[in-house]
Amino acid sequence: MTTHPSLDAITLSVIQASLQQVCDEMDLTFSRAAFSPVIAEANDRSDGIYSAEDGALIAQGSGGLPVFVGVMQYSTRTLIERIAEGLTAAPEPGDIYIVNDPYLGGTHLMDVRFAMPVWRDGKIFCWLSNTGHWPDIGGAVPGGFSASATAVEQEGLRLPPVKLFKKGVLDPEIYAIICSNIRVADQRIGDIRAQGAALEVGAERLAQVLDRYGDDTVRSAIDELRERASTQMRTLIAPIPDGTYRGNAYVDSDGVVDAPLTIALAVEKKGNTLTFDFEGSSPPCAGPMNSVLATTLSSIYLAMRHIFPEVPLSAGAFEPLIVKRPEGTFLDARYPRPVSGCAAEVSQRIAEAVFAAMVNALPEKVTAAPAGSSGNFALGGHDPARGRDFVMYQISGGGYGGNADHDGLTNGCSTIGISKSPPVEVMEQAFPVLYRRYALREGSGGAGRHRGGFGLSYEVELLRGEARASFVMDHGRTGPQGVLGGGDGGVNEVTVWRDGSAHVPPHLSKEQDIPLKAGDRVCVGTPGGGGYGDPLERLAGDVLRDVALGYYTPDEARLLFGVVLSADSSAVDEAATRAARRG
Repeated sequence: MTTHPSLDAITLSVIQASLQQVCDEMDLTFSRAAFSPVIAEANDRSDGIYSAEDGALIAQGSGGLPVFVGVMQYSTRTLIERIAEGLTAAPEPGDIYIVNDPYLGGTHLMDVRFAMPVWRDGKIFCWLSNTGHWPDIGGAVPGGFSASATAVEQEGLRLPPVKLFKKGVLDPEIYAIICSNIRVADQRIGDIRAQGAALEVGAERLAQVLDRYGDDTVRSAIDELRERASTQMRTLIAPIPDGTYRGNAYVDSDGVVDAPLTIALAVEKKGNTLTFDFEGSSPPCAGPMNSVLATTLSSIYLAMRHIFPEVPLSAGAFEPLIVKRPEGTFLDARYPRPVSGCAAEVSQRIAEAVFAAMVNALPEKVTAAPAGSSGNFALGGHDPARGRDFVMYQISGGGYGGNADHDGLTNGCSTIGISKSPPVEVMEQAFPVLYRRYALREGSGGAGRHRGGFGLSYEVELLRGEARASFVMDHGRTGPQGVLGGGDGGVNEVTVWRDGSAHVPPHLSKEQDIPLKAGDRVCVGTPGGGGYGDPLERLAGDVLRDVALGYYTPDEARLLFGVVLSADSSAVDEAATRAARRG
C-alpha cells in the first residue's frame, strides 16, 4: 500500500471523518426540511459523495439506507456516461439532475435521486447525490406499490436524468410535468426543496474541507481510503476456507402468479475474493417482484456490510466481491418488467440468501435470517374533514435473526436500511386514521439456542372518508430461515376487516386497491427473526424469563425448547426438563 507523501495518518483520518460528516449533514438537512413523514420521520433517504470519473462511492451518510450504497453509485455512473454520450445535457454550475428510472442504476420508481456536480476551478471535482422515497409517483394505485402490475408504466412516472434545477433555479416545465403525473402534488415541493437543499449544504461543507486541505490532498486521501477499504475487505475474506457455499431464499409470489420465486446462490471463496453466482434462480416474473441489476448488486454489498461492518463505506470495499450478472433471472430485470417490490422486498431476500450461504463459512459472525420485509402498506383516499386527498405510506419493523452471541433484536428496521416506522402520533395527525394497536408480536421469533427477535403487531382504522389499501410485503408463505438447527421466524400476516368481515389477501402479503370506508381496519403482524442453533440448547433460565415476560406460554416453552416449568410457571422443573430434552 502506498501513502501520499503529504498524508500522515492523522490527516488521512481527519479527512475521512470530514467526508463522512459532509454526508451526515446532508442526511440531517434532508430529513429536517422534508414534508413527507416517510422522509422526515422514517428517514427513508440517503446522501453520498461520488467520483467525478466513474461515479464510484467515496462516502455515504451513516444515517442513510444501506441499499442505496451501490444503487447511487451505479445511477451516478450512468448519468456520467449519458452526459459523455450526449444523451443528457452537460452540467453547468448550479444544475441538479433528477432521475428515478430503475433500469439506469435505480430501485423502484418511488426512490427519486438527485445528483449535483461539485465544481472546482471550472472542473467537476466530484458528484453529490441523494435518494428520497416519495410517497407517491403516480401509477395505478396510491403509493406506487401496485401488487399486480405487469409493466413498469403501471407503477408510475419514470424519469430519465433531466435537469430539475438549472443554474440553481427550479425548472417550472419539468416540475409541472412531475406534478401533473402524481397524487397530492402540492405537497411534493417541500420534499423537492429539501432534497435540493441537502445537496447545496453538502457542496458548501465539502468546499470548506477542500479549502482547508487542498484539492490534491483530498483527492489523494480519497484514493488511499478506497485502496485501504479494498485491502481490509480482502483481509477479512482471506481466512475463510476456500470452497463453495450455497444458500437459497424464496419470495412468496410475484403478486400475479401465486407461486414462489427461488433465489439460488452459490458463493465461491478463492484466495481473498468472493464470487456470487445466482444460476438456478427463477426466470423474470410477470409481477412487480423483479429486481434491477443495481439493486441486486447493492443487496450483496449491504449483506456483506452486515457481516463485516468494520470495513469503511467506499467503492474499494466492493472490489473483492465479484458478482456474475444473473442474466435470464428475475434478479436482472430489463424494461418493461415491473419492479416496485425490488428495493424493499427482493433486495432483502437476496441478502437472506447471502446470509444462508455465508453462515456455513462464518457461523460466529452471520445471523439467522431477519424479518426481511419493509411491510409496504400504502393507503390513499380523500379526507372529507380537510377537503383534500392524501397518500399514506407505512413501513414497519420486524425481528432480527439470532446469532452466536445473543438473541435477535425485536422490532428492528429492515435489512436494507435504518428507516424506522413513523411515530403513530405523527401519522394520526397527518392522515384520517387511528392506530388501535401497536405492539410486540409475542412468539414470532424462531426458536433456537438464541431465538429470533419478535415482529410487530399493529391495527389501523380509517376514521372518515373512503380509501384504497395496497400491500407489497413478503414472508407471508414461509418465515425467515433459522440456521444451524434453529426454527424459522413467524410469517407475515395481513388481515383487512371490512364491514365486520375478515379478508386475507390471496397472495397472503400482496394485494392492491382494497376499498375501505370509515370504520374498516387493517391488521398486520410482521415476521419474527429466525432462530440460531438447537432450541434444546437454550438456557432454561432464559426460557423462564421469556415466559415471565409473556413472550411464550408454558406449553410453548415445553414444545419449542423442552423446558418444563412449575405449576405456577415461577421456576424451572429441572428433572422434567432433563427428561423432556433427552426424549
